Amino acid sequence: MSTSSPSGGLHRLTRPQDAGAATLARELSVAIIAARFNDAIVNPMIDGALAAWRRHGGDPQRATLMRVPGAFELPLAAKRFAGSRRFDCVVALGCIIRGDTPHFDFVAAEAARGLSQASLDTGVPVAFGVLTVNTLEQAQERAALDRMDKGGEAMLTAIEMALLLRQA
Repeated sequence: MSTSSPSGGLHRLTRPQDAGAATLARELSVAIIAARFNDAIVNPMIDGALAAWRRHGGDPQRATLMRVPGAFELPLAAKRFAGSRRFDCVVALGCIIRGDTPHFDFVAAEAARGLSQASLDTGVPVAFGVLTVNTLEQAQERAALDRMDKGGEAMLTAIEMALLLRQA
């Protein structure tokens, strides 16, 4: 990823997977907002996010974890924490598994819209770590730290965006 410098040249923006990644988050603070609904899926996602935070130099004392009832409640909490200006980024974690009714569609759409809006309204990156899956097995695969580790992936997105916005 590159951007133009004020002098017209190009310089590379740092990404979490680049060299020196072990110290990228050391000066950042993060709020992790996690849904309690589908806790068996969300808990490993929290573990993955916190492991990624530590792996990239994040101070555990600068990571705040808050729980909300479900994915539908994530946007309000994310907007409040982002708007507090105490955090450089927010990671929203949840899991919505499709059922037999349209409920899935409404919750998934509003969670996505609301989290995006929270980020746009506050100017603070809000990483979308909400699984929207058809089956429990899909959720387990995506949440597992030794498989897809979507919690860790959401944290990397938050770190990268926080660093990018510091350079803007």
